[in-house]
Amino acid sequence: METRILGDDLKVTSVGLGCMGFSHGYGKPTDVDEAVKAIRAAYEMGYLFFDTAEIYQGINPDGTTNYNEEVVGKALHDVRDQVVIATKFGIAAHESDDLKVDSSPETIRKSVEGSLKRLGTDHIDLYYQHRIDPTVSPETVAGVMKELMDEGKITHWGISEANEDYLRRANAVCKVTAVQNRYSMMFREYEDLFPVLEELHVGLVAFSPLANGLLTGQIKQSRFGEGDLRSKMPQFTPEALKKNQDLLELLNEIAANHDATPAQISLAWMINKKPYIVPIPGSRHLDRIEDNLKAGQIKMSAEEVAQIDQALDDVPMSDVFGGTRVEKK
Repeated sequence: METRILGDDLKVTSVGLGCMGFSHGYGKPTDVDEAVKAIRAAYEMGYLFFDTAEIYQGINPDGTTNYNEEVVGKALHDVRDQVVIATKFGIAAHESDDLKVDSSPETIRKSVEGSLKRLGTDHIDLYYQHRIDPTVSPETVAGVMKELMDEGKITHWGISEANEDYLRRANAVCKVTAVQNRYSMMFREYEDLFPVLEELHVGLVAFSPLANGLLTGQIKQSRFGEGDLRSKMPQFTPEALKKNQDLLELLNEIAANHDATPAQISLAWMINKKPYIVPIPGSRHLDRIEDNLKAGQIKMSAEEVAQIDQALDDVPMSDVFGGTRVEKK
């Protein structure tokens, strides 16, 4: 499997596995044993980069809490030194459609200890601030990250949904390895940040790279089960599914030229765009997990990527879910 470097020296596979869906966001959590088997199978396929967060959790049928970090830790405990595990702090709770954030130093300290315990490890390879807390300065957060590095509890850190000002200020205190921002063929706003990432030598880990599954071309209906966040996303309304047909036809045409799937093309497009972009698609299905990994082997020229960009600029598409509102403490 091809690899690339985030920041100065964090080596990861060119496609990572987003593990959230096993426990959170897509209906009932996957049975813990089945989720452990699936994540372990992903490792055997060649994945070496796994993404989770302390807030990713659901309720098992027996009423116990399904902590995604625990699932990831169980799956990878005996190959811990061969993989990169990323997790996140800073979201205190989900309340209706809002997120309550908390990146106070005291909370970060509590969060890192909890994550280390749930993951069953003595260090975190990449520790993200999950969302910016408007009440805590980037310098303060970065200072805590530096302390955690000095203590050996984390080796690299990053910021999710980062903007330029926050990134620059944080990076001036403690080197940022990656930003984890929403990025897909349907959500390209963060391309404005690319020059800054290149200047500061910071990687981009792309979450929701398949627009929450729309770009797989496999979702034909707008009804989802209880607890599935896609039921509230604008790209999945009946009107949006109809509007996005031209986009999916474009993807199918490109995919046919590469003997690939639309999902693989969606991922390969961003992988070939910049050497520091690493998508982290998630799935509970082993066949799709394997297909996503193979996207890293698809080669596109700079000219083809530019042609796809132009086509995306011209093709009609619906609104797409772009993040959850953040409520101040």
